[in-house]
Amino acid sequence: MDRTHTLTDDLLRSLPKVLLHDHLDGGVRPQTVIDLARESGYGELPTTDPGELSTWFQRGAQRGSLPLFLEGFKHTCGVMQTEEALERVAYETVEDMHQDGVVYFETRFAPIFHTSGGLHWEQVVQAVIRGLERGEKEFGVRWGILLCAMRHMNPTVSQEVAELAVDFRERGVVGFDLAGEEGGYPPKKHIDAFHYIQRENFNITVHAGEAFGKESIWQAIQWCGAHRIGHATRLVEDMRIKDGKVLNMGALAQYVLDKRVPLEICLTSNVHTGAVKSLDEHPFGILFKYRFRVTLNTDDRLMSGITLTDEYRTAARTFGLSLDDLEKLTLNGMKSAFLPYRERLEVIYDRIKPGYARVRVALGQLPAVEPYDPRNRP
Repeated sequence: MDRTHTLTDDLLRSLPKVLLHDHLDGGVRPQTVIDLARESGYGELPTTDPGELSTWFQRGAQRGSLPLFLEGFKHTCGVMQTEEALERVAYETVEDMHQDGVVYFETRFAPIFHTSGGLHWEQVVQAVIRGLERGEKEFGVRWGILLCAMRHMNPTVSQEVAELAVDFRERGVVGFDLAGEEGGYPPKKHIDAFHYIQRENFNITVHAGEAFGKESIWQAIQWCGAHRIGHATRLVEDMRIKDGKVLNMGALAQYVLDKRVPLEICLTSNVHTGAVKSLDEHPFGILFKYRFRVTLNTDDRLMSGITLTDEYRTAARTFGLSLDDLEKLTLNGMKSAFLPYRERLEVIYDRIKPGYARVRVALGQLPAVEPYDPRNRP
């Protein structure tokens, strides 16, 4: 039987993992930021010492301040303004994922934030793709790209981002995201972009319910057609909870549960940005207990100073999760990935299931038998 005490750091790192919510410009290595700043002549970094810079990026997280948390993106985006810089960051992202046991991930970014050096949006996307492809060839980690529109920008810009996402759907872009400040910027203002994505039979995820209430989640799903929700911490506002038990659910929470809408949960980030006061108060425990399709994610690895292994450890220790539970979360992630169905099955039955089986054999929990594979059915 699984127990959290068997989940050592080495074991957690070895587990195959899936990551759906990770910002490219929020996961740059501190040394890379320094190198790119030097190469480009960017002179606004607060320090050129890697350790000190890492601490500086995490200061917002340590204070639970969203403005300080977001301030770091000025510098990461500031040094990601050339094709070479974007390709390097993308390549190193794949390498970092490999070292963290990730077998599939989706990275997201807003092309408009990487054009101050004269690049066109298409050049930005192409450079990131080159880096990811080179990384996949070397490290064997599969990936997808989500292109982000920003809530505070003109909806016509969102339409252009949506069209760009569809243009690159055969080259690695797997979906469209709306990110940015929620308060005062409802997602339905960008409805034309979402309708375009829907008409093109493409994939939608929306940041919602992080810093604003359940109404943001409702709009994302029912107005904008979101297939997944980023964060969704405020969904519990549509539930009546007492002593850790859900007494009843509102129509929205019940809909999310019944329709299996995936929730991209970012435990540590939610504490760092002030979305929740503490890990103990995070709604993840309730959502997982009541079988919502929750997934574990990093959000911004640099700003929070974390890896996905860290998030697995945090979830296991805070909420008493077992190895079976972590496998369930990983499968939730892969089932919810914006990859074609057959490709999702490949990752599940070629990487995830065998990986967990090997761990169970090593722990003496399971005989060495082949896991059931539905692809073998006629």
